[in-house]
Amino acid sequence: MALSRLEKIKAWFLRAALGFFELLLRLFIPRSPVSGKKLPAVRSPLLLLSATQLAKKIRRKEVSSVEVVQAYIDRIQEVNPLLNAVVKDRFDAALQEASQVDKLIEEETGGEEVLEDRLPLLGVPLSVKESYALQGMPFTTGLVSRRGVLATVDAAPIAQLKRAGAIPMGVTNTPELCMWCESHNHLYGVTNNPYDLERMAGGSSGGEGSILGGAGAVIGVGSDIGGSIRMPSFFNGIFGHKTTPGMVSNENQFPRATGSQADYVSSGPMCRYAEDLLPMLKIMAVPDAHLLKLDEKVDLKKLRFFNLPHDGGSLLTYPVSKEILDAQKKVVQRMEADLGVKFQRVQFPELKNAFHIWHAYMGFPNKEGEYPLSMGEMMGEPGRPAWPLWELLKWMVGKSDHTMAAIVVALHGYVFRPSPFIIQQKEKLQKDIEELLGTDGVLLYPTHPRVAPRHHHVLLRIYDVCYTAIFNTLRLPVTQCPLGLNQQGLPLGVQVIAGKNQDRLTLEVALYLEKAFGGWKEPGTK
Repeated sequence: MALSRLEKIKAWFLRAALGFFELLLRLFIPRSPVSGKKLPAVRSPLLLLSATQLAKKIRRKEVSSVEVVQAYIDRIQEVNPLLNAVVKDRFDAALQEASQVDKLIEEETGGEEVLEDRLPLLGVPLSVKESYALQGMPFTTGLVSRRGVLATVDAAPIAQLKRAGAIPMGVTNTPELCMWCESHNHLYGVTNNPYDLERMAGGSSGGEGSILGGAGAVIGVGSDIGGSIRMPSFFNGIFGHKTTPGMVSNENQFPRATGSQADYVSSGPMCRYAEDLLPMLKIMAVPDAHLLKLDEKVDLKKLRFFNLPHDGGSLLTYPVSKEILDAQKKVVQRMEADLGVKFQRVQFPELKNAFHIWHAYMGFPNKEGEYPLSMGEMMGEPGRPAWPLWELLKWMVGKSDHTMAAIVVALHGYVFRPSPFIIQQKEKLQKDIEELLGTDGVLLYPTHPRVAPRHHHVLLRIYDVCYTAIFNTLRLPVTQCPLGLNQQGLPLGVQVIAGKNQDRLTLEVALYLEKAFGGWKEPGTK
């Protein structure tokens, strides 16, 4: 259904307002101090092995955990001054834990198989998004008023990965309150993209995406309520999996999901190598991993495949670029040739309203009648709510503790209100996609209309988030897969979507796409 004249006028005014904000940014934000610089090449071969391979070598004593951890410390110290991805490290503690791992392996009498079963990630470095509680580490999500707040416990997924033997190296940057698609705040600054330091790393798991893409980490952890795993994974050329909601615990994250938002947020793995997705998810999804049937073998030749190249032409989103359309087309052609499958092209008219659907459902109450906290309330944490218009005036004279992005999000909460039409659109879209996918269907859809934008330009592209966000509202599992680099050396990619609890299907496709298209590419290569 086409947008009404009133909706078209509203869209025009919103775009004009965002254009004005971009002009303000160009006036007030100075040029990046790392402009013109490039990331140094990877030197240690240990940095080019998957977590699965590293764990095997460590168990077999072919390399020590201390050597692996030190290699990643060296890489982080080399690239982080350019990326600003890791905001607080724990290198000394990590080396101590690595030494204990090596001692444990020396003393183990049960053999390699016992260690693999009990501690599948033994000795492997891990990066952690700063919004997750990691005991003794900052727990602020870039909010100036939370400066000095340290986590007193580990969030459940982090605790499970640690129990599996992983060694946290530090915590990584996020947008203010994780409520934006670029990782920038006034506590830690802005995170840069390893493929072009003048471009954004995405958000909210942008620090994770950046340090992984820059080979300063091999596995990491993100959370996703609108694309916060998938967009940074796309912009930084790595794999990221948004799990079926409810499969991985979201406890002990800040900010806490309130109202209906708890139904749509997912935690999941981010990594450079596809073979690490499945073992990480098995660990993180405890005690509910059995519901995903992750041990069942998937035969890609027996699946049904669907191709959806764009949202149908929403007025609010930028058109999908030709290079992204071409990359997705190559996936279709390659899979049809290799596997003998046939893709069906599909289109859903409701996707033109994807942003309105997502935005509406983010504001609904939960079953207890509790509404989500407003952005202004969260910005005021732990005191009184912030006033967005007042913060905008303060920002214009350099006196606000909040970013322009956070202020825009707070103001945006007053613009849209849900309508019966939007609810009907969501219900129809949910029904049609669930019926299409079933338990053996896989859908391809762009992760984002364009490759990684330049810093802060995303303010003019706020609605492009709906390419990822709609699948949070639909509560479906999605894996973002890299598809090589474009002519500028920037990552391309695609989303792979399946039905509820069918995460194993998208993870199997990820393994195939890595073999077919090369997976993660080191920055500066082609």
